[in-house]
Amino acid sequence: MSSKVQSTGRKRAAGAGKGRAIFSLTIHPGAALEDYVLGTPVLSKSFSPRSAISSSPPHVGPRAKEHQASAPESPPPPEANAEAIHFLHSLRQEELQMLFFSETLAMVSNTGEPQGELTIDVQRGNHKDVSGDLLHCPLVHAYSKGFMDKTLCGNSLLGYLSWNLEIKEQHSQEFIKFHVLPMERKMSLLKQDGQLAVTRRIKEGEVSGSHTPHPLETRSRGQIMSGWEPGVRTQQGPHAQHLACLPSLPLPSSMFLTQICPEQEVKTEVTFFPWHSVAGFISESANLLLLRVMALRRMVPSDARFLALDTEGKLCYSTYQALGSQTIQVDHQQVEVFIVEQTVHSEEGIPMSCQFYLLPDGHLAKRVQVGFPGCCMITKMPIVREEDEIEPRPAFEKKPLMWEEDMELYSRFLDRKEELRLSHTRYLQQHPEAKALVSDFLLFLLLRQPADVVTFAAEHFGPFAMSWPPTPGLRSSDRPSPFGLLEPEFV
Repeated sequence: MSSKVQSTGRKRAAGAGKGRAIFSLTIHPGAALEDYVLGTPVLSKSFSPRSAISSSPPHVGPRAKEHQASAPESPPPPEANAEAIHFLHSLRQEELQMLFFSETLAMVSNTGEPQGELTIDVQRGNHKDVSGDLLHCPLVHAYSKGFMDKTLCGNSLLGYLSWNLEIKEQHSQEFIKFHVLPMERKMSLLKQDGQLAVTRRIKEGEVSGSHTPHPLETRSRGQIMSGWEPGVRTQQGPHAQHLACLPSLPLPSSMFLTQICPEQEVKTEVTFFPWHSVAGFISESANLLLLRVMALRRMVPSDARFLALDTEGKLCYSTYQALGSQTIQVDHQQVEVFIVEQTVHSEEGIPMSCQFYLLPDGHLAKRVQVGFPGCCMITKMPIVREEDEIEPRPAFEKKPLMWEEDMELYSRFLDRKEELRLSHTRYLQQHPEAKALVSDFLLFLLLRQPADVVTFAAEHFGPFAMSWPPTPGLRSSDRPSPFGLLEPEFV
């Protein structure tokens, strides 16, 4: 091999089951993908065992062992409290469907100059589950593009959620077109195989037109590490066989892949979190819908502590606080808004806070990020949607109808009575056998004068039935009931 590959590996000590394994690769220009396959490099004649990366930790001396033994244990991973989980479980599908609408806000500077536009769209989408079936779920799509200090920047977000705001799949992208060093950051979240996979890809610089892209650059972010694709839960890719050791690593686990070339640097990080450890996690797409729920209910769960990802992709706490109501001017109208402040408590950096001014139906009227020179606000008052209240059925008192005193009703009664009398007379004239049967029955009834008239009528008209059994020659005094011969459905 003419190219040189340098690779280093390190593993930080951790408590029982709470460690994080970190792998990093530094690849120089011209290095082929086959020369480094995530810790299993192809051995050459000049290969040195010390430069290889394996799944087992490198050999350390006695002093290093003493230093590792005395290292402090890492703090336990953050967990959402019961108030946050209870609030998410209280969400109803009918409630979320009322919050499906699109809205657009203008990005303005402190001096009121327009800087760009922000659009948030929540609608009903379809997502494939593990078995491949399409399931209806909330779909959140947000995108913005504008200028920050005369520098073009923007971001986009696409997320699929469950009806209690659990993440199914999410993809986001941010870019800043600095003149010296443009930057682009992509992140994808995917629920698969009982864990949450978080892939972060940061690219700094631009590749000139004459530069031939490296195989890693031409692959999508979901395929960089193991051939993942959105919605696909199987590992298919040239490195899949080398990732078989991942489930045995302490979770959550991370892997880093860094590619350096003269024009740009690409860093990729894949982190796996067990699904049970991210209960109460609120993604960026879930946060937009959760704020609408709080505005609709006009309340924030007290002392609720959710989970979120900070700017470095680390799991941390996220809290919400109600700042009360305020009257602001929107499109020459005075409207009352409900203010909610969200704070992401990063373990390594300073907390980031953002204030949302929400209308009663969930529309976002204003968004202010603390410490950011500018804000987002609506320029046109939307049509405020209100929940339909089901009114009780009116109760009307029943009044007696004196139809005999009403000339019109009494006239209609007489006409109907005469119409029925003529119809009955006409029918009996056309079927004289009906009159003969009734006369014959009345004659026998008066002659026998039975105590049970109904049974006598059943025995009298029973022989006319098609399914009537033949009459025996000797009749018994204990005769069965004629109703027992009828079909069960007629009894």
